[in-house]
Amino acid sequence: MPYCYSYPRLAVTVDILVLSRAGKILLIQRKKPPFKDQWALPGGFVDLDETLEQAAIRELHEETGLHFDTLKQFKVYDAINRDPRHRTISLVFYRIIDNNTDLHIEAGDDASSAAWLPIDELPELAFDHKIILSEFMDFITQNP
Repeated sequence: MPYCYSYPRLAVTVDILVLSRAGKILLIQRKKPPFKDQWALPGGFVDLDETLEQAAIRELHEETGLHFDTLKQFKVYDAINRDPRHRTISLVFYRIIDNNTDLHIEAGDDASSAAWLPIDELPELAFDHKIILSEFMDFITQNP
């Protein structure tokens, strides 16, 4: 279905926070620019034929091998320069799990690797993911 617009369009993405109660977060290492080789939250662009939650479930599976039937919405991020490629708005989803040791992860799609990293020993994160994670940690501290 072709569309013609005389003004720029926004890109819509999803990012996914998967946190274990043991203090680990699931991150991927980016395979492609921008931020190639940097760590980031799993996520990606929403397809035209899916809901935001479906996109989050798909992206999480494609990049880490994990599959959950549902994810919870956290917050929308819309800073004008959050993505150097173009104007991007992202809805962040999350899942808190009891134990990450039973979950097998495997990098795929746009991820060169995937790992559970200690939340208090994180490397530099791509995009605005450090801000997202900081705000999420404040959120769960206030809403246990």
